[in-house]
Amino acid sequence: MKATTPAVFLPDVVPVLSSGKHRNPRKGACFMEMASYLAGERWSDHPSCTHPLLASLARLVNDSLPDADRPRIVGLIPDVVGITGTDLELDVAIAARAGAAALPIAPLIRQNALAVGLLTCRRLASELPTDRGADLVALCDAALEATPDAHAWALRFGKDGQVSERTFRRQTAPHLVAYAVEGIAVACVDDVPARLVALLSATIHDTARRADRPVAGAPIAGKATAPRVAAPRGFERVRSLVR
Repeated sequence: MKATTPAVFLPDVVPVLSSGKHRNPRKGACFMEMASYLAGERWSDHPSCTHPLLASLARLVNDSLPDADRPRIVGLIPDVVGITGTDLELDVAIAARAGAAALPIAPLIRQNALAVGLLTCRRLASELPTDRGADLVALCDAALEATPDAHAWALRFGKDGQVSERTFRRQTAPHLVAYAVEGIAVACVDDVPARLVALLSATIHDTARRADRPVAGAPIAGKATAPRVAAPRGFERVRSLVR
């Protein structure tokens, strides 16, 4: 039976997002803690309403953004509610997007490890049906081609991405996502916050598409959409906080 999209409950007053974990809303809230609240779950930064790897990316981006830039992701919080699933494709897509965004700009000391992780993502993506994995293969190829030295190192020492699905889910993908966000956060570029926000936004929408769970503004052509719950008062105000 296909899972239904959970109802989303939005408060009239939204706490200011801050880094780290909080015991309750009075102490503050991070991105995923607010998602747990909106989904009607127990207060937690690891709610069941969101794919674990996507939730990890959201927590890392939340904690890596400066306080002044964190409000830019508030409008994305309702979009992660209900995006989950067990298909390997979701883990591959999330990890590949994070690694590809970081590899070309990350410090050289981090690029080799990122390239090894992307090689693994590329191999797994190439084993997906063509219409599901071709864009991920191209994404990995573009990042690897932009960093030929790291790519060559990964080919020599990365065992060509040969890891088991279990190892990828439990180790490779989470480590790649964490290393990628850290790499972007310390990159010598002028638009680090913008890149972090863009990575989270693009990954949320791509994961929703692959999980057949459309979010507002990102319909899936040719696929039936889950019934949407009427937005409670204050929904659009939450989204408008970053506009």
